[in-house]
Amino acid sequence: MNATVSQLAWTTEDVRVAGSSVRLRTAGRGAPLLVLHHDIGTLDQLPFYEALARRFTVLLPSHPGYDGSERPAWMRSVRDVAVTYQALVAARGLVDVSLVGLGFGGWIAAEMATMSPRAFRRLVLVGAMGIKPGDGEILDQALVSYIDYARAGFADQAAFDRLFSPDPSTPQLEQWDLNREMTFRIAWKPYMYNPTLPPLLGGVQTEALIVWGREDRVVPVTCGEQYARALPKSRLAIVEDAGHFVEMEQPEALAKLIVHFVAES
Repeated sequence: MNATVSQLAWTTEDVRVAGSSVRLRTAGRGAPLLVLHHDIGTLDQLPFYEALARRFTVLLPSHPGYDGSERPAWMRSVRDVAVTYQALVAARGLVDVSLVGLGFGGWIAAEMATMSPRAFRRLVLVGAMGIKPGDGEILDQALVSYIDYARAGFADQAAFDRLFSPDPSTPQLEQWDLNREMTFRIAWKPYMYNPTLPPLLGGVQTEALIVWGREDRVVPVTCGEQYARALPKSRLAIVEDAGHFVEMEQPEALAKLIVHFVAES
């Protein structure tokens, strides 16, 4: 499903990584920017991706087991996904690459940063899961329908309707269900966090930008504060009028933050 008509030439290919096929979309020019999507998956085209691709070479993989990527039978943890993406970075020969992780993708990006504390140019975590909230809880998607879970990520329900329509298509509903099944496989116990991640973040030397939507009802903003304390070289930015899916509700504001941060010398 496309949310907007692309003005850029996007290529789609299936890349073999860790014995499985990963769907990879690429566009733009300039320094490489690996963008990791949410646990609900992602639309093929978003104004946010277009904005980034005007400044960077954007690499947008579908996580193993999500959307168009093969589901590896062996995969059982988010760290497994992170190691797989490390292999993708190596296989593509990416140099001076920056990571942008959205929600669940932010957790993956954080794990990648702990594995290679100095390897990445910049790290951007947007509403990232991965840390147990000190106050509040990460929304348990097993307790709500996959439609209600997707809606919970928006502060403005009109934004959801514009992107997915008030009555999402059957293929979209089926894909959300499949993505949720994969999420349960790799992030269920404990739910949506890794207790070993916070102490490991202390060794990350990459400069990090932590971004949160002011009205995030999926991952408490306290998690953003915890990430900011755990990462030695980090700053926290709050985006107004946005929930968990900041890139879909405030694409221009988020893209501007990322472009400025990554382009800093």
